[in-house]
Amino acid sequence: MTASGQTAIFPKSSRIQASADFRANRENGQRLAKGCLLANWQPLPPDSPSRLGVVTSRRVGKATIRNQARRMMRECFRLHRSELLKRVDLVLVARQSIANRGFRAVERDFLRLLKKTGLLPNSSGPAYPATDSN
Repeated sequence: MTASGQTAIFPKSSRIQASADFRANRENGQRLAKGCLLANWQPLPPDSPSRLGVVTSRRVGKATIRNQARRMMRECFRLHRSELLKRVDLVLVARQSIANRGFRAVERDFLRLLKKTGLLPNSSGPAYPATDSN
């Protein structure tokens, strides 16, 4: 469940897996980098669901670090997919700086990136806001 009480799922049908789809997104879509993420996106018709593809190169780090980066990027998309203003094919590329970041930092970069692209409203905030534990 998300912080708003909605269940958020991420089935395989919501993933970009074919290399032709990645290539088409890179060639025909728009691109923007912010923080530890780079995004390529391409608008879709309103009746099709938004999809996500993730890319992590070996320059990011060892396999465990790359897998952790993939999980964090997918979780960010899963939590905020319902807030998207348009249906898109979104490809997130991890930059080297993602290796030293936790989920909150990755989510913050994800939100800034998608707000700047106009895919998320400016009112969107983190799914799990920081709490003070004094």
